[in-house]
Amino acid sequence: MFNQADIITLFLTFKVASLATLVLLLIGTPLAWWLARTHSQWKGVINALVALPLVLPPTVLGFYLLVLMGPNGIIGRLTDWLGIGTLPFTFSGLVIASVLYSMPFVVQPLQAAFTAIDERILEAAATLRAGPLDTFFSVAVPLAKPGFLTAVILGFAHTVGEFGVVLMVGGNIPDKTRVVSVQIYNHVEALEYEQAHWLAGGLLAFSFTVLLLMYTLLKTHPVAHPSK
Repeated sequence: MFNQADIITLFLTFKVASLATLVLLLIGTPLAWWLARTHSQWKGVINALVALPLVLPPTVLGFYLLVLMGPNGIIGRLTDWLGIGTLPFTFSGLVIASVLYSMPFVVQPLQAAFTAIDERILEAAATLRAGPLDTFFSVAVPLAKPGFLTAVILGFAHTVGEFGVVLMVGGNIPDKTRVVSVQIYNHVEALEYEQAHWLAGGLLAFSFTVLLLMYTLLKTHPVAHPSK
């Protein structure tokens, strides 16, 4: 079964995933709405930046975050000047790295859901004198509910399973930055296969359950078709 160290890493992992998912929703929702509605020439560039973690090796992203947030990096100098200190090998740095690495798993489902909304519905809301914010929260958000469900589930699950980025930025500090994926690596490295099996099997069951839940919810709440 799980030992005390495993339980602590599980708690820390779900804490990081919960905070990262919340931040991703706060940042990703307006970004996805803008990408779904804009005709700006920068749309392609922003889409590429959002999707970059899908193809970029985690260690590459982790390395550059480490440099930027380190004592000689732009972000590191700013946080140090603000009295926060540097972010690498801290819980805050771990959350920031998780947010950036899981960004496409939240933004892309939301963008797809917003794009699928019938334009005539939004125009009808405008003719009824609904302001942009009122239209967004009263019309767009309810219609994009399947996208929000997908974004929350995928963002949370992907953050739980991260390894390369969190190891580079957070390190392997017990009770502080050591998450489940790193703990599994530690067990394997120490030839503690039974403990590794418990954690790895738990993540496997969790991942399958999350995906099953997502497809069940999407079947119950199908995404609206775009206007023609």
